[in-house]
Amino acid sequence: MVISGLSDGEVTQAEDLVQPNPYHLLGIFSSQVLQELPKDRTRKKAKAAQMLGLDKDCKIQMAAHLSQVTSDFKGGESDHQAFQMQGILESATIESDDLCFSSIAINATSINIELYYNKAVNYTLMVTFISFLQVLCLIRQMDHSNTQSGAAKVSLLMIGQQAIMDAYLCLAHLTAGILVESLFNAFATAAFFKFVIFSIFEMRYLLAIWKARRPLNSGEGWEAMRRELSVLYSRFYGVLLGGIFLMYEFHSMVRYIILLFYSFWIPQIVTNVVRDTRKPLHVHYILGITVTRMAIPLYTFGCPKNFMRVEADISWCIFLTAFLMLQAIILLLQNYFGACWFIPRQLLPDKYSYFRRLSRENVSMDCVICMTAVDLGQRASECMVTPCDHIFHAGCLQRWMDIKMECPTCRRTLPPM
Repeated sequence: MVISGLSDGEVTQAEDLVQPNPYHLLGIFSSQVLQELPKDRTRKKAKAAQMLGLDKDCKIQMAAHLSQVTSDFKGGESDHQAFQMQGILESATIESDDLCFSSIAINATSINIELYYNKAVNYTLMVTFISFLQVLCLIRQMDHSNTQSGAAKVSLLMIGQQAIMDAYLCLAHLTAGILVESLFNAFATAAFFKFVIFSIFEMRYLLAIWKARRPLNSGEGWEAMRRELSVLYSRFYGVLLGGIFLMYEFHSMVRYIILLFYSFWIPQIVTNVVRDTRKPLHVHYILGITVTRMAIPLYTFGCPKNFMRVEADISWCIFLTAFLMLQAIILLLQNYFGACWFIPRQLLPDKYSYFRRLSRENVSMDCVICMTAVDLGQRASECMVTPCDHIFHAGCLQRWMDIKMECPTCRRTLPPM
């Protein structure tokens, strides 16, 4: 195969080379013959030669072997027959044997576009479905911690880490839809659900947690609150933009970056230990988010026939699954056995005991929560005493502490149980 590349001053010589057909298309791997005016054809040839930096006529020779192979993609009842081409592409000038450019190795395999698009659409349907499940889990968790005390138990970093992850997934799917125009609707739908998760639900939850942890100052004005909100949002979007540049610079370490993102339960585990809190997260939220977060990386790195054509790595998928499941198991055990169940008692600080006994025996006092008498002579587990020496029924004070960590009588801050 001989193809001529033209420069600005050699149009006449090039037209002599392509006789007897004056309208022969000059181009690599072209499959059509275009009917153009000589003036338009000359302008395009000169522009192409200028872009390639050619100042002489070149002949391009390709030696390739075309063979039929069986594709991994299966469609219907039989395997799809694909074609593979292997060879070399060389170019020399017409006047001499000097090379116009270095030899280029060719190794190409055809794909079934219809099957490829079907796999991509199925992937976007999966992402849309798991996004819907994540919205349900978030709603359940927000209802579980709808009080000030409940929201203050949730780690701000844990929710922020998941929000950044969903923002990146939204940008990735939107970019894929823009690049592949025929799949724009499918990828845009998946990107929209991810946008709803991080911009509406997770950002709203971040604001609720921030307000629950923020001390109330009666003399504080709106300007101070607005400044603190600006700092919160600037930090979030600053980390979001900074992470894009870091991932671009360290794209070869993408698996380590994924491991960093999928350590989002660790901040909550640390918060539980530091604050000695129990049941900050609903069990359905822990299990639901753990399972749905695993879907995308397991498909990308665990499915050998994924549409992204990423090489499968089963051992890495097993490690990632075990890593995330271990975090979820620790969180669940903290719910039932206490936040510090895995830390030796010798290393734990002294805790205040709400079931301590008062020196006064057989004295009845009223519980200000339920407005009934508390018998100090009954079992110690049935009444609780605050550090300010106020007595309540155990069940009453525990339910009260789920809402506010302050004494119902004197409003003094209460230590964790």
